Amino acid sequence: MNITLEIQNLKCGGCSNTITNKLSNIENIGDVTTSNEDHTVSFSYENEKALLKAKQLLHKIGYPIVGEKNALTTKAKSFVSCAIGRMNS
Repeated sequence: MNITLEIQNLKCGGCSNTITNKLSNIENIGDVTTSNEDHTVSFSYENEKALLKAKQLLHKIGYPIVGEKNALTTKAKSFVSCAIGRMNS
């Protein structure tokens, strides 16, 4: 199955790099792509457990789904994730 999620705090290539790398490491998740312009992440998943893990991971690293709480701490996590993504690209 495929899904596209609109996420918060996605700003640049560093963010995209972090999201792609982190989600690609989840079992049963593949074909991860991001769009900075649309603030979306798309990927394929094999079961609901994998989808739930992906959503939880996105929130944990600072990129909650639109509609979820986006607290100051979550925004701060996204800046750290972004910086790591820039250093690893």
